Amino acid sequence: MAQTEVLLTKPPAPQTVPPCALPPKEYEVACNTGAHTSSGLATAGFRTAKYLEDEWFQNCYARYHQAFADRDMSERQRHESRQLAAETEARAVRTQQDSTRQVGARLQDTHGWKSELQHQVEALITETDELLAQKQRLERALDATALPFSLAMDSLQCRERRQHPDLVRDGVERELLKEAELIRNIQELLKRTVLQAAEQARLNREHKAICERDWSDKVEAYNLDEACARYHSQSPEAQLHPHSAVLEESASTPETWAQFTRDNLLRAERERQASANLRALIDAILRDAAEDLRLQSDAVNVAFTRRCEELEDARQKLQHHLHKTLREITDQEQQVAALKQAIKDKEAPLRVAQTRLYLRSQRPNVELCRDAAQSRLLCEVEELNLSLAALRAKLQEAEQALRNLEDTRMALEKDIAVKTNSLFIDRQKCMVHRTRYPSVLQLAGYQ
Repeated sequence: MAQTEVLLTKPPAPQTVPPCALPPKEYEVACNTGAHTSSGLATAGFRTAKYLEDEWFQNCYARYHQAFADRDMSERQRHESRQLAAETEARAVRTQQDSTRQVGARLQDTHGWKSELQHQVEALITETDELLAQKQRLERALDATALPFSLAMDSLQCRERRQHPDLVRDGVERELLKEAELIRNIQELLKRTVLQAAEQARLNREHKAICERDWSDKVEAYNLDEACARYHSQSPEAQLHPHSAVLEESASTPETWAQFTRDNLLRAERERQASANLRALIDAILRDAAEDLRLQSDAVNVAFTRRCEELEDARQKLQHHLHKTLREITDQEQQVAALKQAIKDKEAPLRVAQTRLYLRSQRPNVELCRDAAQSRLLCEVEELNLSLAALRAKLQEAEQALRNLEDTRMALEKDIAVKTNSLFIDRQKCMVHRTRYPSVLQLAGYQ
């Protein structure tokens, strides 16, 4: 009882003091069992249980205390509610501002990666165009090598029509074979390089498409984040989406997000560098191929010129020998005619001497004397026979020499004809056709 009065006399706690929970208070109800209770026989028939005065006061005090406790609890609840509302409002504002800053930072990161991707896509487009231009140079250079190869093979086939003994494996043929082999090797190299350039262009387009997809995704994400950055608490477009706060299992982390774009850029840059290196290689191949072909063409032309000079010199010498041979044939023919005339001239004296011997052999008896005249006639006949034999032998030698000269003339004329044919093939056929040899610009693929 005293405790209840003490509680009621205390003033209520000020609102500045932080409220605290009060321990629950339990009250005991007194029973009518004492000396002054109404449970005696005198009260029988009026009531069976009445509250005592102290019980009445206790009940009032309990109601007072309960009202005070409820008001105090309500005040504390109102204070805590206002404080919680202010705190949540401030927290919501801070959270929204921080989210806006994070979205802005994300926009900056996305814009940076987007710019790098766009720059890489433009660089790949430029690199691919330049690589395709180099590929066109390769194709033009490959087409340009068809004419030199055709000229070399035509020259070899034309020179097969040379006649014996000019059908030789000379320096020109060796240079032509070397040129044909060089052109075949260059054509194979150009074909392989064309395929390599086409494959590299495909890789460039593939990585450009990857970067473009990444760039497109980042543009879409940038637009979405930019729209998110414009939202605020007063935005009428903002709506509730209860299920949007669920974290997607397939979502990337900032590290994997950045690493994905970084890998795409790294691979694209690697392919772009490989394409640039291939372009430099193509330029060097075309330059070296054009230089090698022109050097070999000059070597073939020098060999043709040297061979034509040799043929011309040989033909002139043959013609000189033919001229001398013809003159010698003429002289020899005259000599044969002179020998025949000399033999013919010796026949008359021989007939005279033999006739004399024949007539003197018919002298009778002792008149058939071996006198000086007879001896002289015999000597004359012998001398004439020896002279005729010598002239006939010399005539045979002269006729054999004339036949040899005729054979030599025919051989010289045939050899001159062969040399003339060889000169015609080398000079009029091969060298004239080789004037259509492509220029260095055509062999390098510029035309």
